[in-house]
Amino acid sequence: MRSQPDLRLNFLCAALLAALAAPAAAQDAAPAATTLDKVNVTGSRIKRVDVEAALPVTIVQKAEIEAQGITSAEQLLSFLNIAGNGADGMVSASVDMDLGELRGTAGVSGANLRGQGSDATLVLLNGRRVATHGLRGQAVDLNSIPFAAIDRVEVLRDGASAMYGTDAIGGVINFITRTDYQGIAVNAGFDVTQDGGGNIYNYSLLGGVGDLDTDRWNVWGTVNWRRSEFLRGYQRDFANSFQPDRGVSPDTRGTPFATVTNATGGIINGSLIDPDGGSRQNYVNILNLPGGAGCENGGPAMGPYDYRLWDSGSSRYACAWDYPAAQALQQPQDSLQFLGRATFRIGENHRFYAEAMGSRVESQREYEPLQLTSSASATSVMGPGTWYPLNGTTKETYDQVYNALAAYFGTANLTYGNPIPYRWRCMACGPRQIDTTTRSYRVLAGIEGSIGSWDYDVGLSRASNEAESVLRGGYYFSSGLRDALGSGLLNPFLMPGQQQSAAATAALQAASASGVHLYGGKSTVTTADASFSGGLGFSLWGSEAQLATGVEARREEFEFGGVQVLDGLPLNYNTIYQAPFDETSELPRVRRDVNAVYAEMYLPIVDTLDVTVAVRHDRYDTFGGTTNPKYSFKWQPIESLAFRGAYSTGFKVPEFTKLFAGVNRVDYFGRDLVDPASCPGGSVNSSIPGCDLIQPVIITGGKTDLQPEESEQKSIGFVFSPTDTFNLSLDWWEIERSNTIRVPNLATLTANYALFPDNWIRDSSGKVTAIDQRYINSGGTLTRGVELDANLSGDLAGGRWHVNLNGSYIDTFKEKSLANEPYGENKVGDYVRFYNLPLKWKHTLSFGWARGDWAHLLTQVYRSGYKDEEPVSVEGGFYTPANWNPDVDDYITYNYSLTWTGLENTRFTLAVRNLLNTDPPFTAHQVDFASGAAWEPRVADPRGRSFNLQVEYRFD
Repeated sequence: MRSQPDLRLNFLCAALLAALAAPAAAQDAAPAATTLDKVNVTGSRIKRVDVEAALPVTIVQKAEIEAQGITSAEQLLSFLNIAGNGADGMVSASVDMDLGELRGTAGVSGANLRGQGSDATLVLLNGRRVATHGLRGQAVDLNSIPFAAIDRVEVLRDGASAMYGTDAIGGVINFITRTDYQGIAVNAGFDVTQDGGGNIYNYSLLGGVGDLDTDRWNVWGTVNWRRSEFLRGYQRDFANSFQPDRGVSPDTRGTPFATVTNATGGIINGSLIDPDGGSRQNYVNILNLPGGAGCENGGPAMGPYDYRLWDSGSSRYACAWDYPAAQALQQPQDSLQFLGRATFRIGENHRFYAEAMGSRVESQREYEPLQLTSSASATSVMGPGTWYPLNGTTKETYDQVYNALAAYFGTANLTYGNPIPYRWRCMACGPRQIDTTTRSYRVLAGIEGSIGSWDYDVGLSRASNEAESVLRGGYYFSSGLRDALGSGLLNPFLMPGQQQSAAATAALQAASASGVHLYGGKSTVTTADASFSGGLGFSLWGSEAQLATGVEARREEFEFGGVQVLDGLPLNYNTIYQAPFDETSELPRVRRDVNAVYAEMYLPIVDTLDVTVAVRHDRYDTFGGTTNPKYSFKWQPIESLAFRGAYSTGFKVPEFTKLFAGVNRVDYFGRDLVDPASCPGGSVNSSIPGCDLIQPVIITGGKTDLQPEESEQKSIGFVFSPTDTFNLSLDWWEIERSNTIRVPNLATLTANYALFPDNWIRDSSGKVTAIDQRYINSGGTLTRGVELDANLSGDLAGGRWHVNLNGSYIDTFKEKSLANEPYGENKVGDYVRFYNLPLKWKHTLSFGWARGDWAHLLTQVYRSGYKDEEPVSVEGGFYTPANWNPDVDDYITYNYSLTWTGLENTRFTLAVRNLLNTDPPFTAHQVDFASGAAWEPRVADPRGRSFNLQVEYRFD
């Protein structure tokens, strides 16, 4: 754990924690109404005036959310420049679930502040925790937040472990609902795209009764339903990975009209010798032979395999299929959310409240159909018994393939009668689909009020998130699939317009695994907390000193069901072909208890300078204790100018899945990996000895010896407001994380082979057979940036106009492999696989004008370009595509909205997103490791121009 603080820090912590014994009652933990002279916001437990100047907090009011036509928390995060560009959403996380860290993220949308990750960003609802998602237990699912009930969203752009404990390294997002409501309001809306697909519909109902002042009670509740529809790759022209001249081409030879392979014992004996140059050919599609029909005529999204780009000369006559474009650009989702709150006044100064939140989210992930690759291993699912045989049913097709091969290559290396091994994209199998249903709830009861000059808030809550994933279409029991293939019923050599036989279709239906339970998990958190705040009765040379103290007891629980058995048959990746089961991560309920005590002291030194000191001690029954302080100041030398700064430490304990997840082994299919022991340059190039491609097994999973992460956060900035019509804030910040819990990426393991030789697992001959990518405590990361917010307003044509510029500049993002190693190169502006893409600059620039019942808003959304991932051939230096460009363009879109309130109790908002229908910028990143065929979903919106209409009517 964290090293012991120095004596001064010990003294300060002791003094603050001792204040807990002072007779006091606690403050209201939920933010007070903004009409009060003193309010508290996320990041502080002390009510004060001028909070936005004292703390780097972004507050997004409900009116701003409505003006943009935003209907979900995930949509809101995409507009916030402080949010990182990570694989945290329903679009950017749509890469195949087989990929280690992304396994089990189905249906999850996470919050990622300052690029620190969704597991290092704390999400609160009304100032208190909600449960993390049930499948991995690492991050809160934003889809569970009852967005229709939100009154405002507060984003603390600073570390907050001293206030909230673990996870608050990147910052805190606090979704704050209204505290009371009277009347009925209905809202309905749609957001439809011009080019089709990806439409969104939403309805909500809000109702409340009771006046807190006269009736002394209020009860209200809201229900919200939202549907996001499929957006598929073929619905957008830019989703096209057949652009080899620009450096992107699908690395697959599994095509709707199959490619023949040279597996031992098949129709090809060894290799076929190319009459044109004498090279050896191991993968041949007869459509691509001289005089053939051409790959493009073999089925939708087929084309030639770019063997030069992938350094695979033995595939000169292979075809490829655009499988990345077959993935969904936006996954469909239905969500139903509820939140209700009851408040009762007890006397003049006390309130009892009870709150209940629930949600049900159904999402579907859809991937391209199965690729079936023949294997020479008799124990493999796709062993020789599944190859295309020669029999009475298959003879016509078999002869067609044999004759085409013999006509060009001759018969010397062909064996007529041997079965045909192949790589085949089984279009008849249909797209692979996985449905995930997530149910969550939180119940909360508490009492708040004031005694004398002190405020208090005491609460008890329990929150849970339970998720289950089920196989739907596209997955098959291996035994039935083998029989259908080995008998020749399924024909992998069909041209467009030809259909599988009725018997083949019936065999597939009989083998279908639709409805089989894949896995499920449940995350639960139970919390009892109490907070107290008030004046200390003394002052220095400024106003009265203030103190906030509190205690918290929390129990975290998690369980995961990965082992599945059906009629005595263990279900896994092999028994249901390529189904992403997680049987090794079976985890009975585990739990840990956390007890915390904290204190925060606000000291106005003089009228122009105040200092806030906070400290929190957390004790885990599994990891021991950790103490984290935070020091901040505000200096206001003149009324229009205030300087502010903060220093804090943070920590983050490993989630249960990172500790206890079982070991998984997945074949590596990328074509960019070499053995660093024999190829120090690290780039695939078959012409250099020792630099041949390797494709070992990738081992992922948890480790029980992981230790908590630690961090230091620093910030300094100013707020300048010389007039009522202009204000400007600028904040520099730094986050340095150590002992970071990460999956060591392949680039790190390759570049730092001397540090990680044991992660490269070899057989007796020295060949790399596997790479260990289980979680480790790595050296750390260093991130620095600047955040800007400027506002200007005035009068125009009888109305009021305003301009807002909000921007985020990332200056530094560095990593180091081990604690005693130096940081590596700055990665800002460079492509980074998975996780966060560190863009140098992001901003939103808006101009609004309102007059009477009308309000207009025009917004520019800017995301800077970056250096693209190099194609394998460019990195290896053996081939550069003619139109390869290492720079990805900036992404700039414009949104317009119009709001009209001319009818009593009614509001109409019409919004047009992406006014110019701008396509995402082209990128050549490798499509095996990220969503997006020639576009980047962590940056761009694939929906294009869309039209949003929201209508609200209030029965007051």
